[in-house]
Amino acid sequence: MRIGDLARRTGVPARLLRYYEEQGLLHPERDTNGYRSYAPDAVSTVLRIRDLLDAGLTTEAIGRLLPCAHDDEPGVAPCTRSLGVMDERLDSLAEQIARLQRQQELLAAQREATVLRG
Repeated sequence: MRIGDLARRTGVPARLLRYYEEQGLLHPERDTNGYRSYAPDAVSTVLRIRDLLDAGLTTEAIGRLLPCAHDDEPGVAPCTRSLGVMDERLDSLAEQIARLQRQQELLAAQREATVLRG
């Protein structure tokens, strides 16, 4: 299928599909006329990429996970690589959440002090 077809079937703009190709996440063939030609399983690959992006992973991390993915099953195979990538992101998210909670506490304290002054 061509890039426009893949874009329609996945809801992902062609510009993003080209970006995924630049990042090494998609590997279309090239027709004799130079047009990209995607295999039928590209639809599930693109949808998986979108899910992983929504989960907060970078395209670099997704590139490390895709070799562990199977098109017909959700998630990725529990290989050392996949678990390591996910654990790294979970640790990063936990750190971000802790920072945000601390900021919330500090701002709430500032607000309370402001109210008491008023």
